[in-house]
Amino acid sequence: MSSHLIARPGPGEFAPHYAPYISKVPDGDLLDLLERQWEELGCLLEELDDDTADYRYAEGKWSVKELLGHLVDAERIFAYRLLCIARGEQASLPGFDENAYVANGGFAARPLEALLEEYDLVRGSTLALLRGLDESCFDRRGTSNSNPVTVRALAWILAGHELHHMGILRERYLPSF
Repeated sequence: MSSHLIARPGPGEFAPHYAPYISKVPDGDLLDLLERQWEELGCLLEELDDDTADYRYAEGKWSVKELLGHLVDAERIFAYRLLCIARGEQASLPGFDENAYVANGGFAARPLEALLEEYDLVRGSTLALLRGLDESCFDRRGTSNSNPVTVRALAWILAGHELHHMGILRERYLPSF
């Protein structure tokens, strides 16, 4: 499958609350962007030690490890939704409470290196999934968190979600180190 086939989704392909994520994604090759994100995140975080990765920029905010754990969890969920809908699932897929997932993720107790390894595995799996889909899959519609969504939109949401959190990481975490 050629990556250029993953066109930008239209407004009727996703819930309006996902528009900020999709708007962050530049035009171009979506799979190339996902690969670049993979490299960039690793480069940003690989030099941190575990103590530094426990940093929170404000009381009640996630640590760097928790933010990374959230990215892994969210990518798994978006990729699962994408897989289900690509395969023709008609049942409504559930939403998730990202704060509860982070609170129950145990990310602070894990070494940063292990979280980065898990991120690598999950992103590699997502890319393999997207590369394995034929063009017709991207138009398929399903329901996620009580909202209609296409496979194409989920791929773009996934990329935009990471761009959102990489921006926060650069603006609010990394300047402190």
